[in-house]
Amino acid sequence: MKHRGKWIVAAAISAALVGAGTGTGIAVATGGGDDDSEQPITGPALKKASTAALAHTNGGKVTGTEVGDEEGYYEVEVTLGNGKQTDVHLNKDFKVLSSIADHEGENGDEGRGGDED
Repeated sequence: MKHRGKWIVAAAISAALVGAGTGTGIAVATGGGDDDSEQPITGPALKKASTAALAHTNGGKVTGTEVGDEEGYYEVEVTLGNGKQTDVHLNKDFKVLSSIADHEGENGDEGRGGDED
């Protein structure tokens, strides 16, 4: 997921997930960024994708999602407890294909490092 533009908080989805008693850090901010073609994950797929991504990262908080990502069918952005972000790419069956950790360079430039599974 490209890190540009503002995040749009999907309050209804977050409220529904929190109301369902998930308690696993699945308060979700989904956004289209500057590219309107980026569609957030919604409905039951959001919970499944979030659960798979959080299991892969051993926790954290889902801070963005996307359907139809170039690296997989779903992409879930997870912010870890240390503040770093990881993009987890999933197939249609919610199996992890890869994860890419975002790194910030010494001069503040963002770069990406990967953990290909």
